[in-house]
Amino acid sequence: MAALAQGWGWFTALAVGVSLFKCLFINAYHSTDFEVHRNWLAITHSLPLSRWYHENSSEWTLDYPPLFAWMERGLALAARRWDGDMLRLDNLNYASPATVLFQRLSVVCTDLLFIYAARECCRCVRVQKAPQDVLSQPSFVLAVLLLWNFGLFIVDHIHFQYNGFLFGFLLLSVARHLQSRHLQGALLFAVLLNLKHIFLYVAPAYGIFLLRNYCFTLDQPDGSIKWTSFAPLRLLALGGIVVSVFALSFGPFVAMGQLPQVLSRLFPFRRGLCHAYWAPNAWALYSGADKALAALGVRLKLLQGAELPQAAMTGGLVQEVQHAVLPSVPPAATLLCTLLAVLPALVSIWRRRRGNRAFLRCLLLCALASFLFGWHVHEKAILLAVLPLSILAVESREDAGIFLVLSTTGHYSLFPLLFTPTEMIIKVCLMLMFTIYSFTALGNLHRSQGSLLRPMEVAYLLGLAAVAITCEFVFPLSPWRQKLPFLPLLATSVYCAVGVSYSFLRLYATLLRSNDKRKQL
Repeated sequence: MAALAQGWGWFTALAVGVSLFKCLFINAYHSTDFEVHRNWLAITHSLPLSRWYHENSSEWTLDYPPLFAWMERGLALAARRWDGDMLRLDNLNYASPATVLFQRLSVVCTDLLFIYAARECCRCVRVQKAPQDVLSQPSFVLAVLLLWNFGLFIVDHIHFQYNGFLFGFLLLSVARHLQSRHLQGALLFAVLLNLKHIFLYVAPAYGIFLLRNYCFTLDQPDGSIKWTSFAPLRLLALGGIVVSVFALSFGPFVAMGQLPQVLSRLFPFRRGLCHAYWAPNAWALYSGADKALAALGVRLKLLQGAELPQAAMTGGLVQEVQHAVLPSVPPAATLLCTLLAVLPALVSIWRRRRGNRAFLRCLLLCALASFLFGWHVHEKAILLAVLPLSILAVESREDAGIFLVLSTTGHYSLFPLLFTPTEMIIKVCLMLMFTIYSFTALGNLHRSQGSLLRPMEVAYLLGLAAVAITCEFVFPLSPWRQKLPFLPLLATSVYCAVGVSYSFLRLYATLLRSNDKRKQL
């Protein structure tokens, strides 16, 4: 620990460097999410609390939990001093230079929480013998993988969102659990759920882990639960934390009789199975197979093209759609698939006390299961697995290999978010820099244990490079560009879905193998 403590000056240098680097992209392309958050500033500033979740003069209605709305309200207080016109509800698509500067800097400033969380995660890294060279230390590598994460950078500081702030809560919560400070971890996660409800994906891992490892204090000789060791006061403490946070967040809306309205905004099931950009998950494979079968059916004259649902053959799946050949998937089916996918991981950490690292692995499996089988999953949700996996990647050679496949695949799947020619060179260069560093740094960390990737994984990643070159450079010059504009997105999502699915299965394999080792002991 003394060797680690000596060199923390490098972390400050990394944090300052990445913050300054983010400022270089203030005037870069931004997506419609920029207007979404500007409109939320206007809603929370101009309207009383009772109107926040009813306002619909813009299509970008408030659909985040109440604590995030209050954060927007706080930002609006500062925004008045920059450009008060951005806070007008009728000023749709307003993007003055002062507004752009304010919103971009608000993301950079709120990222300070992510920087602190990354530092805490670095302090949790387990190493047998730290190298003398700071650049070769696992904590340094982890800091770079987190602070300079390619996916988080383009989503927040080009595309525009506040994911760094939110992932700061998640990583800080994870760090607290790794430090066995479970009440603090629970509090941070409860706050996070009331900032953005997508983190419900990993709530089962938190619930089962805390119940098993915090509320039950002793085990049987074989490692199973000793039921008489249940500590009701601990459960009450956890419950009190969660209930208090939710009461503070949702209480005013319950008092106004608006809870159903708020929930209808948070869970809009009419948005369809697949997001417009087709997250690389099981439903991308399913929908891709449906497209292929429909095309084959038309070619073999088994189907009439004019009778097929329009979204099955053109432009991608958006809103509520019907598949052309395969049965359409209802929300209940996605929920059932997700629950079945996470069940073995939850059972694993319930049956025997597995330690804090097992909680992190279960969290990753819950995140990936929800990503693979969830309803209307956003492609950006892959970061929910990539970022926490970075911690395991610097500690274990096998996890490092999984990280390289998942991060490379997941990050490339974000490419369609930046589709303007100006940003082409930026996203290509940034991803190459991050990917090359990841392969080099993790390879050096685990050099003595052999290669990080199996031959099949190397072949898959080379295939991903071929897909990228074809979609980004060859296809735009081909005659198919006008006839099949959705083809690159389809190819990207389907190919990347294979890599994400493979990573999920490999993570499960590591969990099951660790179970077998414990049984042998």
